[in-house]
Amino acid sequence: MCGIVALLAANPDEMVRQEMVQACTILQHRGQCAAGIVTSNATHNHTRFNQHKGLGLVRDVFTLDVMLKLEGNAAVAHVRYPTAGSSSNDESQPMYNNYPCGLALAH
Repeated sequence: MCGIVALLAANPDEMVRQEMVQACTILQHRGQCAAGIVTSNATHNHTRFNQHKGLGLVRDVFTLDVMLKLEGNAAVAHVRYPTAGSSSNDESQPMYNNYPCGLALAH
């Protein structure tokens, strides 16, 4: 029982961080253990991921300082309700891998 949301802005210069935090807040009833967001600012030759995740409610995990670092016009977010595993930051999502061209995933 988790919540997942993704967003891609049509304008490559638009930042989606505020919308993602609002979406996570709306989905908070799906999971109150942890929250995370991965943003991406992709160009035709380079992809950069920015991630923040932590234990607790969305309002506590995403402070203003954290949100300012989440630059990008594409994002995946996750709120977690643990049904298996532990309640640790290691199991918070989303996760990402930069190789070979980058992938962010939440399930």
